[in-house]
Amino acid sequence: MLDIRFIRDNAGQVKAAAAAKKAPVDVEALLDMDRDRRRIIQEVEQLKASRNQASRDVARLKAQDGPEREGKLGLSAALITREIGDKIRKLDGELRTIEEKLEQALLAVPNVADPSVPEGNDETGNVVDRTIGDENVFDFTPRPHWELGEKLGIIDFERGVKVSGTRFYMLRGAGARLQRALIAWMLDVHTRERGYSEVYPPYIVTGKCLVGTGQLPKFADNLYHDAEEDLWLIPTAEVPVTNMYRDEVLEANDLTLKHVAYTPCFRREKMSAGKDTRGIKRGHQFDKVELVKFCLPEKSNEELEKLVEDACSIPRKLGLRYRVVRLCTGDLT
Repeated sequence: MLDIRFIRDNAGQVKAAAAAKKAPVDVEALLDMDRDRRRIIQEVEQLKASRNQASRDVARLKAQDGPEREGKLGLSAALITREIGDKIRKLDGELRTIEEKLEQALLAVPNVADPSVPEGNDETGNVVDRTIGDENVFDFTPRPHWELGEKLGIIDFERGVKVSGTRFYMLRGAGARLQRALIAWMLDVHTRERGYSEVYPPYIVTGKCLVGTGQLPKFADNLYHDAEEDLWLIPTAEVPVTNMYRDEVLEANDLTLKHVAYTPCFRREKMSAGKDTRGIKRGHQFDKVELVKFCLPEKSNEELEKLVEDACSIPRKLGLRYRVVRLCTGDLT
């Protein structure tokens, strides 16, 4: 969440960033709420100062006029402080309402993209930075993975749907073993060769975690939620791993911290309705090995490039052709 002071001082930049990400944010309305909030805070502080001054005045008059006026002065002080207290309580209620609305408005404001991010409306505006590996040349017509998976008996779409519904599948036999082996191997590469520390996090988190990583409130409809316990299935290991250090102060000398985590991930895929309806690309449940770093701000670009290289080491070791893609503004979350 952007600091309101940053928005106040950089309103034009924030408006442009929201427009680039197609985020319907009314920055002027947000700033109006901020002005109302500051006005009420100032009024409350002035009233508290007046109440304190009234109490001091009564004490001074008591000392000057003696105990015979104590009853009248005490009644006067009570009336003054009660009247001011009523005003303060009324303003405090207004302040709580405005602060709640302001917080919700701030949560809808997207981060400002780095100047190096290409502009674009959606994934079609993404830019291929580089392609590594030779293009595959076949002397036959290649089949899609869903046909091969079923033919080899390693992906079972029919029974996955029978058990859990659409966009679910089962891996069987060699497919299940391959999945397990790849996960273990990737964790070993990142921990033994790339210096990451492995984390095995919970798959269910609190809403506060999802607010911290930006999934809530924007993507609430795309997440699985247990309303009774108010807990959420994770859409990515990034959520619990990033929140490991929430509300903590890390020592600069301890940075950079590098973590790797394997988790299943759960997404309702409402935003992908009609896309990739066949195969395993957009399932409601999928496995992922996630890389997360905690570093100094001034080293973020350097650490990002290293993280990309760490990720690229996996397809390179597997002998797979791959691309490094720069997401455009409209495809950033």
